[in-house]
Amino acid sequence: MQRTLILLKPDAVQRRLVGDIIGRFERKGLRLVGLKLVAATRELAEKHYAVHKGKPFYESLLSFLTSGPTVALVWEGREAVTVGRNLMGVTDGAKAPPGTVRGDYALSVQNNLVHGSDSAENAAIEIALWFKTEELVSFTATDANWIG
Repeated sequence: MQRTLILLKPDAVQRRLVGDIIGRFERKGLRLVGLKLVAATRELAEKHYAVHKGKPFYESLLSFLTSGPTVALVWEGREAVTVGRNLMGVTDGAKAPPGTVRGDYALSVQNNLVHGSDSAENAAIEIALWFKTEELVSFTATDANWIG
């Protein structure tokens, strides 16, 4: 089983879309193994977006992520990274297909509601940034045989 980090950014929280977005991941069949509401510090935002340091949009990313509460989630399941990214849709909400989180609710490139790990390796790094090991719960869902 693979794990992925999904962040519901401040715009998702402010627009009261948290429940709907979580429901999409649950209905797909991923298991929620970590969840918390976080007021991201600049230090955490800098670590999370370190790959973008030096790019013109870096500071605006930091400002956005620290502008309000973020819901941090860890999902587990078969191909969790790919499944998560498919549920989110492409980065630019104006280009994301209907049926995806961004396609249904976002128009912006930056204020695009969600972040999802882009690889299993990055998922492990990102999960460790946002969660302590003891904050994650492993369990076998009763419907595991039906989902795959």
